[in-house]
Amino acid sequence: MRVVDVTPLTPAINHYRLVPADGGPLTPFRPGSHVIVTAGEHRNAYSLVGDGMLPTDYGISVLRRGAGGGSDWLHENVAEGDVLHVEGPRSMFGPVWDQHHALLIAGGIGITPILSHARSIARLGGTADIVYSYRPGSAAHLTDVRSLAESPSITLFEVSGSDDTRWVLADRLVQQPLGTHAYACGPAALLDLYEDAAYTAGWVASRVHLERFSAPEQDPGQAFQVTVASTGAVIEVPSGVSLLQRLLDHGVRVENLCRQGVCGECRIGVRSGVIDHRDFVLSVDERAAGDTMLCCVSRGRDIEVDL
Repeated sequence: MRVVDVTPLTPAINHYRLVPADGGPLTPFRPGSHVIVTAGEHRNAYSLVGDGMLPTDYGISVLRRGAGGGSDWLHENVAEGDVLHVEGPRSMFGPVWDQHHALLIAGGIGITPILSHARSIARLGGTADIVYSYRPGSAAHLTDVRSLAESPSITLFEVSGSDDTRWVLADRLVQQPLGTHAYACGPAALLDLYEDAAYTAGWVASRVHLERFSAPEQDPGQAFQVTVASTGAVIEVPSGVSLLQRLLDHGVRVENLCRQGVCGECRIGVRSGVIDHRDFVLSVDERAAGDTMLCCVSRGRDIEVDL
């Protein structure tokens, strides 16, 4: 895709507008979707900020993390007119279409998928509360969410600091009308506050949605054994090594990206066995079904994978 505009939103965040390099049409997408951008030697997922309906461009906003990864490469190397390899869109954080109201919660750069949800709700005539927690001077898309909040159907709560964020989350979660679904994206500390506050307020898990950028560190787990259904090959997975890595070592191709259990790229089918789900993607019902796992983090016992 061709970059048609690069706009600095903060000292550390650039917004990139992308259009098809061949001039063709763009695929509509569900709010909260992301694309995967090849950035130098890296493949990174970035949320789309548009509402997804008949898009004329794809917009992504990239926080420069300063760790030499893909976000740094984009900031240092990409300018208007450049062409990037882009995959998607892909949906892992979509809305529940029959919701009566939405509570949208963002922390920092987590505003990107939340803005997509909010724009879609505004276009469709729905209602939403937005809670945006940010450090002063570091808020991306603040003008955009404030503009949405000029409509009486969208209410914006701006907050800074963990104590104030905790109070606003608790207050908003207990004030929501029946039929509300809640969505959150941001750093781990914010998502922990969100989940704790939702649990305290009595929310059922099926109405509490979130998207993570990274996962907390997990223990190495026990060694286990996997059978590949198509070949009958038996693969040993040692403690501290992922099933994904062992499958790749044995020439079994599996799409993958984050290797932390937050993006959903490495989801594979399971025919039998006991799964120890360690991801942050699958729903309670999907885990209970026992027929799929994210092989970059999840483990198990006597697993037969549908590959």
